[in-house]
Amino acid sequence: MESNGYTVALEGAAGQVVNTADEQALVREAQAGNRLAFEELVRRYDREVLRLASNLVHRTEDARDIYQESFLRVYRNLHRFRFECSFYTWVYRIVTNVCLDHLRRRNTRKEDQAPVTDESEGKPQDFFDRQPEHRAAANPERHYLGQEIGRHIASALEQLSPRERMVFELKHYQGMKLRAIGEMLGTTEETVKNSLFRATRKMRARLDGML
Repeated sequence: MESNGYTVALEGAAGQVVNTADEQALVREAQAGNRLAFEELVRRYDREVLRLASNLVHRTEDARDIYQESFLRVYRNLHRFRFECSFYTWVYRIVTNVCLDHLRRRNTRKEDQAPVTDESEGKPQDFFDRQPEHRAAANPERHYLGQEIGRHIASALEQLSPRERMVFELKHYQGMKLRAIGEMLGTTEETVKNSLFRATRKMRARLDGML
């Protein structure tokens, strides 16, 4: 969203507001070889990139590798950025592509099939809008149930294709709109909608009777 020379970052950027002119100037300086300008761009988005990677792959070590690979790709391809979209969108597109590559490789390795879940993921109410909100800490039984459901959700996510999983998690974990997801993945909103439908159908089938 653009207004009076300012750009409001896409959903998932903690509501940060970026001065478009200032950022474009930084990008141009970085493209011209100014190292400090590039380091400032990294500083502006490093937390969001790491958070996105962590939410998508659920493994701290893998998320750090993705973070490093993503900014390496940003640095190598900075000269290709043509200001046709926001720099934020362009960076996130690179991050999601790196995550997709990682998930595809992980799907081909038998030894990595065991699901790994993060403790912060014990919130099944984010999925399907079916679970009542509750305070798990105030009820040990519910807390245990939440963790158990979280493990089943992580296992179900492992059965999705990398693109289906990416779309599902960007929508439900990041709370992003379908159009924004399409921009990040370089595809149409309709394609994203179809991927989300397939992912949701598979998740429902696998979790039937549990949620």
